[in-house]
Amino acid sequence: MQAINPKVSIGLAVYNGEEYLQEAIDSILAQTFTDFELIISDNASTDRTAEICQAYAAQDERVRYHRNPTNIGGANNENQTFKMSHGEYFRWAADDDICAPTLIEECVKILDQDPSVVLCYSNTILIDKDGNRIEFAEITKAESNDAYQRFRAIAKSNDRCEQTYGLIRSKVLRNTELEQNYTNSDRTLLAEIALYGKFYEIPEYLFYKRFHPKNMYIDWRTRMAWFDPSNKGKIVFPWWLQFFDYLKTISRTPLSNTDRLRCYFFMIEWLLIFGKKMGKDLIVALFMILHTPNWRKQRYETTSNWT
Repeated sequence: MQAINPKVSIGLAVYNGEEYLQEAIDSILAQTFTDFELIISDNASTDRTAEICQAYAAQDERVRYHRNPTNIGGANNENQTFKMSHGEYFRWAADDDICAPTLIEECVKILDQDPSVVLCYSNTILIDKDGNRIEFAEITKAESNDAYQRFRAIAKSNDRCEQTYGLIRSKVLRNTELEQNYTNSDRTLLAEIALYGKFYEIPEYLFYKRFHPKNMYIDWRTRMAWFDPSNKGKIVFPWWLQFFDYLKTISRTPLSNTDRLRCYFFMIEWLLIFGKKMGKDLIVALFMILHTPNWRKQRYETTSNWT
């Protein structure tokens, strides 16, 4: 019988993921570490997602299936899986990725052995729609004992944020505001988690991140509709939202006065790095204002393909 409070919780948020969903779930259920719950939150899918998930829930008591009556947005759905979890450690999963059988076991070992580590992930291989290797992922390390240095490393990086799929201490994640409704907010969340402790990278390739036509960036700003469907057609400012979210993150996280001040000063550097992108937000906003709401909605339809 499944434990009421498993050691690990895995949250899989999905929307119309029938193409790769079974392979993703199978790789989770095949883990050598078995004391986990798999929470699947279906964002009102219109394909065979519900049928697939219900079949797994009926076969394996570790699987819990929840279906939202309406699409609540991708980030909100991911956050919901964490809010429904009970485990000491938590990991987000995607409906199109693959985990090697020992991934969870190896991550649990590290978190159990070293309390200074708050997030553990493995080396990552990027694969295409058919599962063929594209390249090895370059992942920013946050291994310093200095909270400021960890925050700075994550916040100024330009990697794919694959650490998001690491195993995280739930007590740390509960102290955050989780993922917010703007593009690249997963990086802001990682930077906040890094203020609480170190990240650890397992030197083995135990995670396979899939890239395919339905999860490739086309437009940075129209992807805001994935985070919140009501954004479709709206004029948005994702880089400005991230800047102010970083400031709020620094203010609310328990830090020494010195570290807090250092993080605030870093945001001046951040502006020098990403200021052009903030300027582009303003230029795109002006461009969008010159068009009708219907035209803007059509632009979102043609450039926002992320499910």
